[in-house]
Amino acid sequence: MTLAALRMALREALAAEAAGTDSAHDLSHSDRVWTHARTIAHGEGMAPSRVLLCAAYLHDLVTLPKDHPKRAKASMLSASAAGPVMQALGLSPSEIAQARHAIEAHSYSGGGQPTSPEARILRDADRLEALGAVGVARTFAVAGALGRPLFHPDDPFATARPLDDQAWALDHFAVKLLKLPETFLTATGRRLAEERAQVMRRFLADLARDLGAREPGW
Repeated sequence: MTLAALRMALREALAAEAAGTDSAHDLSHSDRVWTHARTIAHGEGMAPSRVLLCAAYLHDLVTLPKDHPKRAKASMLSASAAGPVMQALGLSPSEIAQARHAIEAHSYSGGGQPTSPEARILRDADRLEALGAVGVARTFAVAGALGRPLFHPDDPFATARPLDDQAWALDHFAVKLLKLPETFLTATGRRLAEERAQVMRRFLADLARDLGAREPGW
């Protein structure tokens, strides 16, 4: 099966699964992760493979809310659920094992360690989604789903209070998002991450002006 045909089959398999998925982890998210994965693979001198394609589309096959007690296990659950899907699509046992490793190791909360090129690329591709303009949109979409306010009304940029991204969506930029570029594992991914982090910093500067607040030093 060609990559194009496999991608179509994966999208069809995911369509029903993603029907009730939150907007930050829907089919469009998988499409974008695959696009990022291809870009990074080419930048690193690799040809995108069936393993990488399946890992990109199935990495969030099982999604749990950010505040779910088993959130850290979501990547392992996704890897397990992805096995039968890949088997039905004709992937070899070796390909399935490689894709499952990439899925298990991609998660920030899961703490897995990628040991293959595909796993490193998938982790970087997925983390790109947390940065840039899309990252801004996803941050506030998740906060809305969790019922969290956008920012502290009196001190939005935490100049005189401790950061708390469990209470305020905007704090998540300083607590996690702007630190992500230093965690990237490929040179191509790191370059793209830095570019997207600058987009976020421009957004924060614009937001500070809108709120009449001092521009943050994040």
